[in-house]
Amino acid sequence: MPSKTADIRLVSSHPEVYEPCDDSFALVDALLADRANLLQHHPALCLEIGCGSGYVITSLALMLSNEANGVQYFATDINPHAVEVTSETLKSHGVHAEVINTDIASGLEMRLAGLVDVVVVNPPYVPTPEDEVGRGGIVAAWAGGENGRSVIDKILPVADSLLSEKGWLYMVTLMSNNPSQLCALMRRKGYASKIIVQRSTEEESLHVIKFWRDSDLQPEVKKDTVTASVFSRLPRLPFWSNGNSDNSQIMGHSQGHGFLFDCSPVIRVLYPDKECSELEITLFAVVIVGGILCLGKIHTETTIVLFPALLLRLTFRRR
Repeated sequence: MPSKTADIRLVSSHPEVYEPCDDSFALVDALLADRANLLQHHPALCLEIGCGSGYVITSLALMLSNEANGVQYFATDINPHAVEVTSETLKSHGVHAEVINTDIASGLEMRLAGLVDVVVVNPPYVPTPEDEVGRGGIVAAWAGGENGRSVIDKILPVADSLLSEKGWLYMVTLMSNNPSQLCALMRRKGYASKIIVQRSTEEESLHVIKFWRDSDLQPEVKKDTVTASVFSRLPRLPFWSNGNSDNSQIMGHSQGHGFLFDCSPVIRVLYPDKECSELEITLFAVVIVGGILCLGKIHTETTIVLFPALLLRLTFRRR
């Protein structure tokens, strides 16, 4: 029966390439522990970011090879020596991956955006001075900058853009990387998470965390983005017009221009024979604006700010 992980004796090496160590073994053990789920997951495309010796991507290909046909494998590393070593390791085990010399996934993001079903990464997580991050050779394999997070914080948004709707991310972290904060950060992007493997050595405490998109978790949207989105829709409505009066500063943006709200044309169409009072026009405006804000899914605090401003705008406009 073929081995489900790479044979360490067949893993190629180079003085400037990180050799399989406790963190590599922990990541492969996590994949093995989750193998049944991976097979049911039916991944079409798998990617390792920072492949080093090729031990992890080769092990992943071996554990899926007999029961998951047609899977494509990609592996990247910023170290050109690692690209050569990974290619040799894959070849010696009779499996294939497209191995690319690049930083994280530069040059692949558009090609693979939203297509990757499994991302595995053993990042540079060791806390080091920032000037060591990204250095050539083997140092790039472990230098993680302040709290070991400099490279991890760059990888996470890239992984988010690459992962498919059913995509899973497996990542090795160190306790000093603050794993709970990483999980909270990904939760805000709509990902659930759990620790697959936790392992302590004399030197470090390792966690292999699995992230996946959870439909019950809604990604957070920045308030200024939501507000801008709604205001971008308002000028298209027939009862809005650009204005440069003194009072336009109430709803003004950074260029000093604002929007004037006038419900009179709408009311005249709906009620051609009715003379509306100031109060009726104001109430009509509140109903319309309330509907717009609800459709725009504005946050409560944003609504509280916008309603008084619009009512003031109405008051100044009608005087």
